[in-house]
Amino acid sequence: MSPGFGVLGPVTAWDPDGHTIALKGPRHRSVLARLIVARGRVVPVSRLVDDLWTDPPADPVGALRTFVAALRRALEPDRQPRTPARLLVTEGPGYALRAPADAVDAWRFEAAVADVAALSPKETTVRLDEALGWWRGPAYAEFAEQPWARADSRRLAELRLHAVELRAEALMSLGDADRAAADLRAHAAEHPWRENAWRLLALALYRTGRQADALEVLRAARALLADQLGIDPGPGLRSLEEDILRQAGHLAPTPANPAGRVWEQVAAAYDRAVAPGARARLESTTGLLRNLALTGGSGLPAAREHRFAAVAAAEELGDPELTARVIGAYDVPAIWTRLDDPEQAARVVAAAERTLTALACAESASSPGATPVAHEADTARLLATIAVESRGTRLARGPQAARRAEEIARRLDDPALLAFALNAAFMQCFERTGLAPRRDEIGAELVALSARHGLSTFEILGHLVRLQARSALGDFATADHHAAAADALAARHERPLVGVFTGWYAALRRDATGRAPVAEVEAAYRDAAALLNGAGMPGLAHGLLPLALLCLRVRHDLPLDFDDDTDWGPYAPWAHPLLLLGQGRRAEAADALHATPEPPRDLLQEALWCLTARAAVALGDRRIMARSHAALVPAAHELAGAGSGLLTLGPVAGYLERCSG
Repeated sequence: MSPGFGVLGPVTAWDPDGHTIALKGPRHRSVLARLIVARGRVVPVSRLVDDLWTDPPADPVGALRTFVAALRRALEPDRQPRTPARLLVTEGPGYALRAPADAVDAWRFEAAVADVAALSPKETTVRLDEALGWWRGPAYAEFAEQPWARADSRRLAELRLHAVELRAEALMSLGDADRAAADLRAHAAEHPWRENAWRLLALALYRTGRQADALEVLRAARALLADQLGIDPGPGLRSLEEDILRQAGHLAPTPANPAGRVWEQVAAAYDRAVAPGARARLESTTGLLRNLALTGGSGLPAAREHRFAAVAAAEELGDPELTARVIGAYDVPAIWTRLDDPEQAARVVAAAERTLTALACAESASSPGATPVAHEADTARLLATIAVESRGTRLARGPQAARRAEEIARRLDDPALLAFALNAAFMQCFERTGLAPRRDEIGAELVALSARHGLSTFEILGHLVRLQARSALGDFATADHHAAAADALAARHERPLVGVFTGWYAALRRDATGRAPVAEVEAAYRDAAALLNGAGMPGLAHGLLPLALLCLRVRHDLPLDFDDDTDWGPYAPWAHPLLLLGQGRRAEAADALHATPEPPRDLLQEALWCLTARAAVALGDRRIMARSHAALVPAAHELAGAGSGLLTLGPVAGYLERCSG
C-alpha cells in the first residue's frame, strides 16, 4: 500500500496505517509539495532548485539530493538499500512522485466533486460532506503563496467553494432549504464577491417561506457590488430577483422545517448582535464544536478539524484565561483509548501545557494570595484535557494530570467539572492489566453524579464504562442493563455514536456466551463493523474487525485463513506471529514474536498480551511466556479483551495456565 499525502491544509504524509510520517523540516515538505503539484510529471533538478531557493546554498543540487534521500527513507522505510525507489523516483533530468490517484487528498477531492454530477441529491450531500471534511486549512497552507504552488492552491480553493455551493443545491433539492440557508449565510459572508453564493442564499431563504429576507439579501448583494466594485449584478441575481417578486412557480418554496427555521433566525440575530471580532464568538464556537462532535458521522472529524483552529485563535489573542476556557470547554466524553488524530491531540496537549504555565505566571504577577476559584476550575479543565488527549501514549504527565484535575473538581464541588475529571481518570486507568474493577467504580460514580445533575452525555459515558468493565468481569447481566440504559439515553438526546458501541457489545455478547455458531458470531461482528462506516472514529475502526475475527478463530482453534491484503491496522505486530504459525513458517513467526512490542496500555492490552502468550506457547519461547504471564496475572479473573466491550479471547486464566505449564 502507498502512503497518503495531504495538501488540503499543511503539507503532510501518512503511512498505510494512517500514522503521520515525520517529514523533518519545511524544505523536505516543500520538495514533496512541489512534486505533488507536478502530478506525476518529472520536475528537472534545475527547476526544483529555482523553485525552492531565492538565495541558493553553495551546493543546491547536493542539498536537494539530501532532501530527496531523506524523503525516500521516510516514505519507503522498508525499501532495501541500493534498490530503486518506487514512489519518489529519479527519471531523466529530475524527480517525480509516482503516487496513485487516490493517495493525495487534493486529487481525491477533485474526483469527488466531478463524481457528483452523476449522483442523486442524497448521494451528493453524503459525498460532498465527506470530501469537504478532508480540508484542514488552505491548500498547500505554508507554501500557498509560492509561485509554484499559487495556481494550484487557488484552483483548489475555488473548487472547494464550488463544492460548498453544489452541496447547498443538493440540500435544497432534498427539501432541506433551512439547512442550506444556514450554511450559505456564512459562505456568502466569507466570500462576498461570489454572486452564486448570494443567489443560492436568496433562493434558500425564499424556499423556507422568507420572501422578504431573500429580497433583502439580493439588494444587499447589489449594493455591495456597486459600492465596492462599481458593477451591476449578473444575470443570475437579476433574474432571481424578478422571479421572487412575481413568485414564479418554478422556485417552488418547500415547507419550512421549524427547528431549522429557529436555528437560522437565531444565527442571523447572533451575527447582527455580536461583533465579528468579539471574543464571545470564539467561546460560542467552542460550544458549537462540542455539540457537533456528539452528532457523529461527519460531525466528529469536522469538530476535531476546527477545534485546534479555535485554540490557536485564542492563543493569538494572548489571553490565557480565554484560551483556558476555549480548550476546557471541549469536554467531549471519551470512551475509546486509541486516539483518532494523535498529531492534533499532541498539539492540544502542548497548547494546554502552555496555557497552564501562562495562567500560573498571571496569577503570581497579579497577587500572591489564594488562587481564584475560576482559575482553579480552568486549571482543572486544562489538566483533564491533557489526561484525555494523552490517553494511550505513555505520557508521564497524563496520570498526574488526571489525579490533580479530580482533586480540584472534588474540592470545588463542581459536578460538570468532576464528570470531566472522572473521564480523564478513566482514560488514565490502564497502567497495568486487571483494572476493570477500578474502572467500574469510575463508571458507577459517573452514572450517579450525572443522573443527579442532568449531565446526559456523561451519564451515557458512565453506562458505557460500566458495560466494558462488567464485560471484562464476565457479568453480562449487568452489562446488558447498562447497554440498554445507554441506548435509551442516546435515543432521548440524539447521540447516534452510542449505537456503535452497543452494537459491538451485542456481537461480543453473542460471542462470549459460546452458544451461537461461529459463522453466526462472525456475521454479527461484520454487521457491527458496518456501524463504523462514516462514524468518524478511525482510532476505533482501523483494524478492529480483523482483530475481532482473529480472536474468535484463535479461541475456537480454527484456521487463521485471512487474505494477505487484510489491513490489521495498529494490531499487526500481535497478529503476525500467529498468522505465520498458521502458515507453518515457524522461524519467521519466532522473529516476528521477538519483534512484537509491549501492548499499549489501553482497553485491548489484555487481549494483545494473550495473543502474544498464545504465540509464545506455540513456539516454546519461555522468556516471552514468562513476560506474558507476569503481565496477565493481575487480570486472572477477567475475560481477555472483553473490557473493550467489543471482542474477547476468553478467560485470561487459560492463558496463564498455558504460560506456566
